[in-house]
Amino acid sequence: MIDLRPVGYVVGLMVTVLGFAMLLPMLVDIAEGRGHWEVFAETAILTMLVGGAGALSCRNGVQAGLNLQQTFLLTTGVWVVLPVFGSLPFVFGDTESRFVDAFFEAMSGLTTTGSTVLSGLDDMPKGLLLWRGILQWIGGVGIIVVAMVFLPELRVGGMQIFRSQGYETTGKILPRATEIASRISVIYLGLTLMCALAYVLTGMSIFDATVHSMTTIATGGFANYDASFGAFGMATEYVAAIFMLLAALPYIRFVQMTAGTARPLLQDAQVRGFFMTALCLVLVLSLWQMSGLSAPSEQLFRKVVFNTVSILTGTGYASEDYMLWGPFPVAILFFAGLIGGCAGSTSCSIKIFRYQILFASIASQLRRIRAPHGVFTPRYGGRAIEDDVLNSVMSFFVFFIVTLGLFAVALGLTGLGFTTSVSGAAAALANIGPGLGDTIGPSGNFSSLNDTAKWLLSAAMLIGRLELLAVYAIFTLSFWRS
Repeated sequence: MIDLRPVGYVVGLMVTVLGFAMLLPMLVDIAEGRGHWEVFAETAILTMLVGGAGALSCRNGVQAGLNLQQTFLLTTGVWVVLPVFGSLPFVFGDTESRFVDAFFEAMSGLTTTGSTVLSGLDDMPKGLLLWRGILQWIGGVGIIVVAMVFLPELRVGGMQIFRSQGYETTGKILPRATEIASRISVIYLGLTLMCALAYVLTGMSIFDATVHSMTTIATGGFANYDASFGAFGMATEYVAAIFMLLAALPYIRFVQMTAGTARPLLQDAQVRGFFMTALCLVLVLSLWQMSGLSAPSEQLFRKVVFNTVSILTGTGYASEDYMLWGPFPVAILFFAGLIGGCAGSTSCSIKIFRYQILFASIASQLRRIRAPHGVFTPRYGGRAIEDDVLNSVMSFFVFFIVTLGLFAVALGLTGLGFTTSVSGAAAALANIGPGLGDTIGPSGNFSSLNDTAKWLLSAAMLIGRLELLAVYAIFTLSFWRS
């Protein structure tokens, strides 16, 4: 039988930390003077009490490491439990959201998806706006640790290829997770402060700069205004694009840079592939948009750069309604969202390295067809790709496509239209944020969807953020029998 105490202990600690985080928006609400601070005070106390009690009750089962089953349960359990408590300020706060809407918002925040059911953000208490940013900021640093420690150990989706590039974790999950989290958190905080300072220099208020720096570095996409980044000026969009690109890079390379060497970052195959992909998408869309103009437009180019980078990295900001660009740009942006950034970053979706491994495998197969007796080995970053990595990547692609199709069909059965169903499933599973169309597109939100659709999309966010197989594994009989 699986010992759940180590899992309960860590989850309890995380819930307690979330409760302490609620004190920050409480202080902001006190300063604003709108009387909303009591909500955060009450929910913080409740969250800390429940989390602390859970951790203390499971403390006698703490081990130096976690076995495979406990690691799977912990990875999924944290992202199921935290949104429950993260939703409380929305339920009891100024929005008076129903639990389904509050849970959707909290899940979207912690998975850094960026889809929202809230409107009237311009007049919302600052504490709630900060809380949305904190949820995404916590989720961003959390997913980096998961991607660097847990997913390689669980051999999910080919992530085991990065084990030798980061930290060896076999048998030492909890100590290594703590060590990596401390190093990553310093870099993560540093990038956030740099982004906030850059936003202030472009004219943002200190509060807006703080919240948007959190959601930018987390590639989350929650904004303080219904118009998202349409509420800001030219310089702000360029700054956001730069920091979204930085946040989509593997954080292990930043760790190595702080140790005095930038060579691993410059030589990283997925980093080069990511920037090449971003450049090609921007060039194609810019040329398409400018083809009907007599002269190039800086504003048009800026909008293309900002919105393309936002969708590619899975951030989900919008500076204008790109649905008005035409069918071709919309199709390009849809597929760009299914690419994503680098593994080990806050970015989401399928990730660049899996496409690189897929193309390397296809190229190897084509060479075998031309020369049946030759020996051709697919390579990634100069190294031969092991069979288990290749099989994991192929399995991930299959599971992703099948899961996307199932969620799209399920959403269609709830009464949603084709565009809303397909784009909504893609936006949630790839953690992009906005979908397509007038309802859930960049000019709309998810508030008008039925409750069943919101629960389905919340599940898709969780499954996609944890790279599918980490969640699916716990629903198999063999998992509980082993």
